[in-house]
Amino acid sequence: LSSFFLKLCLFVLGVFLTCTYTAKEATKKTKKAKLYVPQIDCDVKAGKIINPEFIAKCPPGCQDVKHRVYGTDVYASFSSVCNAAIHSGIIDNTGGKILVQKVAGHSGYRGSFSNGVRSLSLPRWRESFLVSEGKPRKGVTYPSTLEYSSSKSTAVKSGNDHVNVPAGDAIRKEYQTTPVPTPATEMATTTPTPTTTTTDPSTTAPQTTTTPATTRTTAAAAKTRPGLHRARDMAFRSTSTSASNRNILRHNTGVQRQEPVAIFQRAAGSPAHLAMETDSWKPGLSLFDTGFSSKEELNPKPLESISQGNQNCKVDLSFLMDGSWSIGKRRFQLQKRFLGNVAQALGISSTGPLMGIVQYGDDPSTEFNLKTYANSKDLKNAIEKIQQKGGLSNVGKALSFVNKNFFLDANGNRGGAPNVVVVMVDGWPTDRVEEASRLARESGINIFFVTVEAAAQSEKQNVIEPNFVDKAVCRTSGFYSINVPSWFSLHKVVQPLVKRVCDTDRLVCSKTCLNSADIGFVIDGSSSVGTGNFRTVLQFVANISKEFEISDTDTRIGAVQYTYEQRLEFSFDKYSTKQDVLNAIKRISYWSGGTSTGAAISYASEQLFSKSKPNKRKIMILITDGRSYDDVSVPAMTAHQNGVIAYSIGVAWAAPDELEAIATDPDKEHSFFVDEFDNLYRYVNQLIQNICTEFNSQPRN
Repeated sequence: LSSFFLKLCLFVLGVFLTCTYTAKEATKKTKKAKLYVPQIDCDVKAGKIINPEFIAKCPPGCQDVKHRVYGTDVYASFSSVCNAAIHSGIIDNTGGKILVQKVAGHSGYRGSFSNGVRSLSLPRWRESFLVSEGKPRKGVTYPSTLEYSSSKSTAVKSGNDHVNVPAGDAIRKEYQTTPVPTPATEMATTTPTPTTTTTDPSTTAPQTTTTPATTRTTAAAAKTRPGLHRARDMAFRSTSTSASNRNILRHNTGVQRQEPVAIFQRAAGSPAHLAMETDSWKPGLSLFDTGFSSKEELNPKPLESISQGNQNCKVDLSFLMDGSWSIGKRRFQLQKRFLGNVAQALGISSTGPLMGIVQYGDDPSTEFNLKTYANSKDLKNAIEKIQQKGGLSNVGKALSFVNKNFFLDANGNRGGAPNVVVVMVDGWPTDRVEEASRLARESGINIFFVTVEAAAQSEKQNVIEPNFVDKAVCRTSGFYSINVPSWFSLHKVVQPLVKRVCDTDRLVCSKTCLNSADIGFVIDGSSSVGTGNFRTVLQFVANISKEFEISDTDTRIGAVQYTYEQRLEFSFDKYSTKQDVLNAIKRISYWSGGTSTGAAISYASEQLFSKSKPNKRKIMILITDGRSYDDVSVPAMTAHQNGVIAYSIGVAWAAPDELEAIATDPDKEHSFFVDEFDNLYRYVNQLIQNICTEFNSQPRN
């Protein structure tokens, strides 16, 4: 019996060991089944990949200015995926694995300089993406092959690279067989079609929130040196002694000024962003499915109190209030009084100007935002209660804070009202302002500076950034800057400042690449185009037009059709809404005839662009499918000399030399070619991108 039990035990043990070994082998095989990570090229844009979420490997060497990036943290979908990952700090220039998630489009993308990559600003775009560390999320299946919007499973070249894509059924629709990620959390994704990306308008992109930084007060803040400042304050900067004292002040930032005995004579009291239309056309869809004068300066005037609000001054205004120790307590009180008088003169109301205040020192913080107070009286009382925070005069940090955190819908930003920042500066900043100002301007913020007691000649060696005002303001014409010799004469510039911030016609930094142009389409209607292709061209024109903010004061659209002859389809002042423009494009009838492109350019210059508004950028977009019967170089040169920015799009038999002659220099950024009409849609995004890049690089004088 004992022998039987021994054999039974050995049998059970053998079965157990066999099962254990089999389980281990199965586990090993499971572990070996690693996720295959597809590699993408440096120039691949997120919008070219159909997958809503994927892991990919970036190669080395993607940190290059030619791989453009738009946004910070959240990026527009026509950004380079890999360079965006470098900008965000997920990888460096040696490459690596990244996780990409598509999200909904944003109403604005803020440019910045990070990790050696400069990203650009953009008013809005239809689709965004996030980049994070290349680790799979729990419960999500990732594809081993990425699905591109072309027939290739490789990088899609941008710019002028010619792409041959089979038409119709030849396009490989990989998304029908490739597994698609199923995120555990709900998020906006792209519709998997081979030629377009669509965002779910009911889904909003995650908002990045930043907690306002608190002001740091050091032990040095408590120190005072009355003897150092008495001469400066009593002489009001009239002696060399005062100059030397200011130098000491800026190097010993914890020191307050001794207040002079002086009496201040108080003056007598008395658009939401257009939603981005995300539907893009592809072959097979039906059409349209979807000065300042220096004389104004220092003449004090009685304040104009407007109890009902000034509806002629609809601006969203942020004052950056200098709370540094160098200003001293008395001058800080004068600054508050000045801001109260400005609030009274503006006539604060929900239908007129709204005003908030950010105080800066070492760090900026919001005292109150745009929606906190809706009348001048309450705002003025609140200003009186503001306490000085102290610290350095970090203006650059304050401008960055305002750009990221102040003009948000949650803070009362109205969208349709210009954004204006007025920076109050005692002397000069203690950090650099140029980069922060550039990013704010690119976001559409109009920057004004009010500098008080600017650096004397002997003090200029201590200024960190010479000519900081010209580097910061919206334009360098003098309209955006006011210098006041003393805090005790600040009350004299209340009315001049109010007049300027309310002059919305001159707030040019509110203008973006999407709302500040007269765009004239010059359309080839020759016999070689054909009726079907002509409708495709019209859809291309409509898809471009849809991306702009159209009104009689924003971007305006006009169109000319040509053969041997020319016909004005509609002028810039004909339609003032986007829908009216799209309907007008739809109604254009095919003409048929020869091809006289040179005469068409001359006709458009005379009938369209000669009637363009002075403050509008004149943009001509010419589409042709063949060589012209007449010369194009002379008419094109004349148009260029008259300020017309010309883009040429050639199809099929268009002549490359003529396309280059028509296009504004550099040709690479202004001339495009496609092999067939059905591929025109590929250049909608590229064209908008180039228009915006060119806009952001224009001079500020």
